[in-house]
Amino acid sequence: MSTRRRTLAAVPAVGALVLTGAALAQAQPLEAEMLVLPPFHSELDLTGDGQVTPEDLDLVAGHLGSPAEVAPWGEVADTDGDGTLTLTDLAAVSQRIVYDDGPFEIVEASVLDMQAAMNAGVTTSVALTAEYLERIAAYDRTLVDPETGGRPLNSVITTNDAALDAAAAADAQRASDGMTSLLLGVPVAVKDNVNTRDMPTTGGCGCWEDNFTGTDAFMVEGLREEGAVILAKASLDEFAYGFASEFSTGVEPGATLLVASPYRTSRTAGGSSGGTGAALAANLAGIGFGTDTGGSIRVPASYNQLVGVRPTVGLVSRDGIIPLALSQDTAGPITRSVTDAAVALDAVVGIDPVDPVTAGQAGKVPASYAASLDDDALDGARIGYLPSMVGTNPTTVRLFAEARATLEEQGATVVELEPPAGLAAVLGEPSGSTNEFRHDLESYVENHLPPQVTARSIEDILATGHYVTSRQRTYEQRAAVSEETYEAWAGPEGSHTLALAQGKELVTGLLEEHGLDALVYPTGTPYGTQGTNLRLSPNTGMPALSVPMGQATAEDGTVPGAGVNLELLGRDYAEGTLLGLAYAFEQVTQARTSPALYGRLG
Repeated sequence: MSTRRRTLAAVPAVGALVLTGAALAQAQPLEAEMLVLPPFHSELDLTGDGQVTPEDLDLVAGHLGSPAEVAPWGEVADTDGDGTLTLTDLAAVSQRIVYDDGPFEIVEASVLDMQAAMNAGVTTSVALTAEYLERIAAYDRTLVDPETGGRPLNSVITTNDAALDAAAAADAQRASDGMTSLLLGVPVAVKDNVNTRDMPTTGGCGCWEDNFTGTDAFMVEGLREEGAVILAKASLDEFAYGFASEFSTGVEPGATLLVASPYRTSRTAGGSSGGTGAALAANLAGIGFGTDTGGSIRVPASYNQLVGVRPTVGLVSRDGIIPLALSQDTAGPITRSVTDAAVALDAVVGIDPVDPVTAGQAGKVPASYAASLDDDALDGARIGYLPSMVGTNPTTVRLFAEARATLEEQGATVVELEPPAGLAAVLGEPSGSTNEFRHDLESYVENHLPPQVTARSIEDILATGHYVTSRQRTYEQRAAVSEETYEAWAGPEGSHTLALAQGKELVTGLLEEHGLDALVYPTGTPYGTQGTNLRLSPNTGMPALSVPMGQATAEDGTVPGAGVNLELLGRDYAEGTLLGLAYAFEQVTQARTSPALYGRLG
């Protein structure tokens, strides 16, 4: 049995104290029968069901002209504070309903946009799913970029034959019970190293094209429980090895495909979750999920102007996910907005006995991350940065300076820090992918790989010839790691285990010493990485969130139009804080752009 934290929270009845915003974000998880929406959509709830509905409007309409004290909810409904319930108040309350009967455009649609349109009957989950499948068919393997060196996106490995049936079931549930979840009917793409019962899980390797596990990863179970439609498996760098996003699934042995950035298709989409990044940026799915061992969510987020969340190691179960290095592996959302990331994260957290590290989240997870999304979250925040992590790239230097100014304009105190003794060692600690891959892969093979897959070891994979053959030496090196080497590295007293614990202690101490809510630094450069910045989160196990901060210009002399992200890192299980800070930053900057090559069909 698993203990999954629900995206629901108890809200007291009308007339009692109603928790909203930051206060609700700190509440402990409770079972209830109501949604937790971002504060804008919940703070004017009058009936106690967590959202604004026609019932709330009926309350105000039935008391127009009355003094606000006519009812316990009156002061909440009196939005202009004039002491009387008027048409102005009725209009203000109505604006908080997740309902929109105007035209719907799928390009750049958020989860809330989709819910509003589905609630109004303007679209359906079946229609959304069909349109995303149409976009995948039209765009993913088609060369649409005339630029020299341009290539197809190659962002999707498999689409789900059962997706339309799942969408129809979501539509039926909405018709019967209303909007039961913010993910109800939303089409989702997951990285193809995550088990799904209705599609193969190849890890990007042609050698595992027959890996039909028949089971879902723990995180996919959570998505389905929330009514999400599992639309497709996104491509990745084979077995999540690197940032190029090169894979061999679906092509002849010896051949490979590369994932392209939809902004400049001669460039990589980053990796290893590059397929998820490219698909979400090109609007081929509603939300996406990737995995991150050393940067594999945050790199494609930065390259593709997306929000990427690398959660605390232990927040999201890794059971049913092909591992790379379990000391640092974690899974998380890649989305077009911070709101979508919060909603997505809500669905996949929970304690899973099969992944014992998840026990550490007990009592530390809010009722909903959506409640953390506050326009004013930066006001009064203390955020630290290390000048050495900014680097010298002209685009990155310019955008980081602008981002710092924005943070301060929104009320944050940005503190310049001196690197503490030992920080270089934290940033310099290598990834566990070399010393841990063989050991951790053997566990996945034993617990998940079906008998029909004959490539059951690294040696077997090499024997097939159906892999990214340019990496033969890397495979051989990882195959040669002995159990003794693994234990000395990742065992309870292993050098890597101790280094990660020391890194967590050092960086947490830095936050405590200066009273900081987060550290901030650039995720990378235009289609590149920035020093060892990406190592800070995996080498401490602490959460990090990457959010767009702008694009390169011709004057920078780098790659015009290329995106660069700002990254925030916080204490263990402080994802709510990071989401709030990033949301406030996003609302002011609106830095994401949509790739012109992948607009509306037709």
